[in-house]
Amino acid sequence: MKKILLAVVLVIVLGGVIIFLGRHGDDKPEGGVEVARDVKIGVILGYTGPIESLTPDMAAGAELAMKEVNDSGAFMDGLKVTPVRGDTTCTDAQAATATTERLITSDKISAIVGGDCSGVTTAMLENVALANGVVMISPSATSPALTTVKDDGLFFRTAPSDARQGQVVTDILMDRGIKTAAMTYTNNDYGKGLADSIKANYTAAGGTITINIPHEDGKADYSAEVGSLAQAGGDILIVAGYLDQGGKGIIQTSLDNGAFDRFFMPDGMIGDSLPEAIGPALNGSIGDFPGTDSPGAATFQSMASDAGFKGDGPFAPESYDAAALIMLAMQKAKSTNSQDFKGYIEGIANAPGEKVYPGELGKALKMIDQGTEIDYVGASAVELVNGGESAGNYREIEVQNGENVTVKFR
Repeated sequence: MKKILLAVVLVIVLGGVIIFLGRHGDDKPEGGVEVARDVKIGVILGYTGPIESLTPDMAAGAELAMKEVNDSGAFMDGLKVTPVRGDTTCTDAQAATATTERLITSDKISAIVGGDCSGVTTAMLENVALANGVVMISPSATSPALTTVKDDGLFFRTAPSDARQGQVVTDILMDRGIKTAAMTYTNNDYGKGLADSIKANYTAAGGTITINIPHEDGKADYSAEVGSLAQAGGDILIVAGYLDQGGKGIIQTSLDNGAFDRFFMPDGMIGDSLPEAIGPALNGSIGDFPGTDSPGAATFQSMASDAGFKGDGPFAPESYDAAALIMLAMQKAKSTNSQDFKGYIEGIANAPGEKVYPGELGKALKMIDQGTEIDYVGASAVELVNGGESAGNYREIEVQNGENVTVKFR
């Protein structure tokens, strides 16, 4: 009797609220009583490294979705979502693995928006997330190799595989009458996978790749690589690299040496920092990155502008969608345990159901509670196929007056 009375007094003194911090949605304190706690989601991206100019908008996109859910008050009986950032560096698998381990074991995150670059994403998945049973949704890891990685149903991506991008690059080049191209790629999973896809699709369509060579990031001098590319020649130089590292160095050296004056830049090369760094000489170059002209894209761009970041840049819409899918799946499962909600992600992303766009996450949470099926279209017209792959839409861009201008959607 004294123990019961003491417990009652303690609850009264503490205001009747007990907060329990835990990673799993079914965590309970001793006695089996489930109690309230915040939910943490990792936003693990390359805040330093070769795409560091892209990740601030990507993180802002994911965190905008979390704020929207928190403001609605409709998530998991009033629970709040807290983003926890971690740095992958984009290229250092050991650093990305250590960061992911820390966020899962110490910060107790329930899921991950990330990684970003394909090599570190694979390391995060295989070395940490899989062992701990934590869902990852990457907004930007595009290597075709990730399609076949063992993931126990824990890995998804809202950006399309480079198997699809190779087809898009080919269509753009052929539509513009470009029949020969030299190509260089950053020497990692992303670069090699993309280069292989471009070469296979382009040659099948009748184009000729005159040379296909890797380059390393972080070098001070790319004269040797550019010399080999120039000797092989081509109507254009395809640079499957990173805009803040080796890709930029290849382009600048090519211009300085008069080797090439027109470039094709796939998704890892698209961002405001590259035309700003290169200047007018980049005008007329072309490229592509995931994007759509769907109603959700326009809404997201407006929301992003109001929030103070760029909503039509590479992978920001996909980051919003990654975070949204995680939280909607948690709501459907009534649990923040990845093992409970992972099976709902693909169904929420696809038809049938009432279509859901950016700005409607609160409404979607309530519909899920009411048993209404939803089809999350989101900011990137996301559609998941083949066990968590994005079907994929792309923007075709051209550099005009120092800016990346969208000229077509594919």
